[in-house]
Amino acid sequence: MAIKRDYYEILGVERAATDDEIRRAFRRAAQRHHPDVDKTDGAEQRFKELNEAYRVLSDRQRRQAYDMFGHAGVDGASTGGFEGFGGGFGPFGDIFDAFFGGSPAGTRGRRRVQAGADLRYDLSIEFGEAVFGVTKEIHFPTLVTCPVCSGSGGEPGTEPETCPECNGTGEKRRVAQTILGQMVNIVVCPRCGGEGRIITSPCHECRGDGRVREERTLRVQVPAGIDAGQRIAVEGQGEAGPRGGPPGDLFVVISIREHAQLARRGTELFVELPVSFAQAALGTKLTVPTVEGSEEVELTAGTQSGHEIRLRGKGVPRLRGAGRGDLHAIVTVVVPNKLSKRERELLRELDTVSGPATLPKGGPTLVDRLRDLFD
Repeated sequence: MAIKRDYYEILGVERAATDDEIRRAFRRAAQRHHPDVDKTDGAEQRFKELNEAYRVLSDRQRRQAYDMFGHAGVDGASTGGFEGFGGGFGPFGDIFDAFFGGSPAGTRGRRRVQAGADLRYDLSIEFGEAVFGVTKEIHFPTLVTCPVCSGSGGEPGTEPETCPECNGTGEKRRVAQTILGQMVNIVVCPRCGGEGRIITSPCHECRGDGRVREERTLRVQVPAGIDAGQRIAVEGQGEAGPRGGPPGDLFVVISIREHAQLARRGTELFVELPVSFAQAALGTKLTVPTVEGSEEVELTAGTQSGHEIRLRGKGVPRLRGAGRGDLHAIVTVVVPNKLSKRERELLRELDTVSGPATLPKGGPTLVDRLRDLFD
């Protein structure tokens, strides 16, 4: 049986860390180890560990139990995958929700604060910008905190009133008859939506929502070596929460425009070098395109089609590591479709003196080529 790591160690915080410190540490770690970003082995397991640690340490009661009894105090309550962080009753909370639409009696209600929605922005960048990194200015519409009421939702100078339906608790108690007898459960107050208060004089600017629509401009740093489909998480730049709720996050999803000559596979770059039969047979100097410009290479006499010339360190920087990948230049001997009269005469003369073609010694066999084709 594997030994569970300490939750504080997983998040990288001290045992006396505040709730805000725990939340910030989780966000930072989750951005690094999300399976969409972290492509190393074990990334999914690390992300599950982070979720489990946060589910426990972000809940005051679970954290207290963990501090007193360790993992034994929270076993069964801290399991979970990538779902949201909530309720402290594990599977029993789900059962109560399914039957009664609420939580079992005895839970203490508190004002519900709704967070703002996360936003997605699709950003298309050039091939070279993905290799070397770039700072981009983006513009997008979003909901921001109302400048008139500062997010409260009420007209300036007015105060929200206590909800008469729930007396400010944000919840209602209901009695239900079940096969187990009479049970009392708590549901969200239908009148105030769990906030415990009602805005009687809504703000004239936001009409009580606490948010207004605005076009936002933001500078986003795209790291060198980012690949297509990867995301950049910008904390707190999503929509503002209604009536003073915390903002969501912004996720910038990257797409990369193709290069005219270079192809990319991870940190490796590939380019095809077309050469004539004479160049391949006699040898020559060729210019290889790179992301920095171009570089001259020596093609030795007798080079075969498919030969690889590797330029080390001319590929893509490693996103979470040192150094760069390589550039692979693949030689392709091009046979012309049409020949001039003089070319035809020279090739016939060459054919009479060169004899039948033979495979080069030491080269890949047919079996090797088939293996490479199907691997």
